[in-house]
Amino acid sequence: MGVKLLGLIGTRPAPPGPVHPGDVLAETEALHVRLGGREVLSGVDVTARAGEVLALVGPNGAGKSTLLGALAADLPAAAGVVRVHGRPASGWSAQELALRRAVLPQSAALSFPFAVEEVVRMGRAPWAGRPEEDEDEAAVAAAMAATEVTDFAGRSFSALSGGERARVALARVLAQRTRLLLLDEPTAALDLRHQELVLRVCRARAHAGDAVVVVLHDLGLAAAYSHRVVILRAGRAVADGRPAEIFTDRLLSDVYQQPVEVFPHPRTGEVLVAPVRGS
Repeated sequence: MGVKLLGLIGTRPAPPGPVHPGDVLAETEALHVRLGGREVLSGVDVTARAGEVLALVGPNGAGKSTLLGALAADLPAAAGVVRVHGRPASGWSAQELALRRAVLPQSAALSFPFAVEEVVRMGRAPWAGRPEEDEDEAAVAAAMAATEVTDFAGRSFSALSGGERARVALARVLAQRTRLLLLDEPTAALDLRHQELVLRVCRARAHAGDAVVVVLHDLGLAAAYSHRVVILRAGRAVADGRPAEIFTDRLLSDVYQQPVEVFPHPRTGEVLVAPVRGS
């Protein structure tokens, strides 16, 4: 069912080795990135480990998406180093990277009227011609079920709502079955139910041993679902740690230039973040 994907051209790259909890799957050291002649990231150190959800938060223009792109080896470093699975990012071929990391961009656009299941199946392309290709049907079905898009598998991707497209795009990433997931604002177009669904999926992937790096604007979601948070401001990482440790009134109010209150949930004790409104 669906489209049959052709194998990648050229010598087949070696598959990734085993991953253990706590292994560093992506990291930057003293990373600088320049875009359009402007330095967007300045000396950023960040580490993504197997078994954890790492949230990147900060105001607009802080460099979150740029950092994600650098971790994905999609953006070059002007200085510093980016490593993926222990090797400098520049040392991997495109095919090798596709076996090791899956990337969800902010927006998903397709020029042809592919069906939903066909879009999800595109995530299996890196495994074509390998023994793992036998897992294609199961991987696609599991990814669609996890993101609740199975019911419209036969619909055209172009006919979906923005939120439905976002979930299909995430299903494609999940179907790729890499151990490093890099997700740029996966909840931006989603309703409340599906925002929670997506972050539960992120936690489940981390529990299964993956490293998940996710750009979020919702600090409440970051506090509830991430194991660790990096707060970015003006291209620099100003804090890195557990949400309960680094989410403070003073720091968040300063970073966002908006008074913020951080307090425990009255029933669960979990960290809640709310803007201070009114006079």
